Amino acid sequence: MLFEQDFIDLDRVHFAGAARAKIMETSLQSLFQTIAQAQTESELRQPVMAQIGEYFAATRWGLSFLDEFPAIDANTPGFVRLALSLDHNPVLRYLVERHAPVHEEVILSPGVWQTICPRADHGHVMIGPIVHNGQLVGGIAFTRHFNNSAFDAQDLADLSALCLHLSTRLAALRSQPVKLPILNCDRLTSREAQIAELVAQGLTSAEIGAALWITENTVKQALKRMYRKLKVSSRAEMVAQMSGIKLAR
Repeated sequence: MLFEQDFIDLDRVHFAGAARAKIMETSLQSLFQTIAQAQTESELRQPVMAQIGEYFAATRWGLSFLDEFPAIDANTPGFVRLALSLDHNPVLRYLVERHAPVHEEVILSPGVWQTICPRADHGHVMIGPIVHNGQLVGGIAFTRHFNNSAFDAQDLADLSALCLHLSTRLAALRSQPVKLPILNCDRLTSREAQIAELVAQGLTSAEIGAALWITENTVKQALKRMYRKLKVSSRAEMVAQMSGIKLAR
């Protein structure tokens, strides 16, 4: 057991050294610029968040919004209910109440978090707020393996700055008007063309039916006819073909 403990301590030293090296390679200023240059939310979620995750030497990371969280009901898995419970999850509760970055050792004694969340790859956690108009709208989260060092005060200071830039950029992206494709509806009837335009806006069959004062089933039957005319099998293929966009195979 003594050898195992010595090995874990040595691993933490190596991990801390790697983390410091990564921080030296990627500066906060470069991350600020990367965030400001992102053109879409998906770009922020993937390549930008990957860079931020590497900056913090995190095992896992993610950007999510409150309106994307699943509704909690009788069918929700137990671990999901616990993770999203403000009574059970003190780290999430701190974020919701204070709109401030936090890691588990800010509010818990060392080791207590592992009794709340026993997953090894969630051994240490740090989360920060995404805010808009004074409201918490989402957050970014990072984890480290329990054998690695915990997040610290410098990580929180850096995360606070990054949350400010992410919140600002996301607000700007969401305020931009959505550019819809111009569809070529030559092969469709006027009603089918109306349906196609609403499909391109992302409306469901029920929403299209409500907008055009027809039943949801009528919309679904119309879509089947439109698919046959255009020789496609999905909404995405239909919109892509009618707007001249080639889908990746």
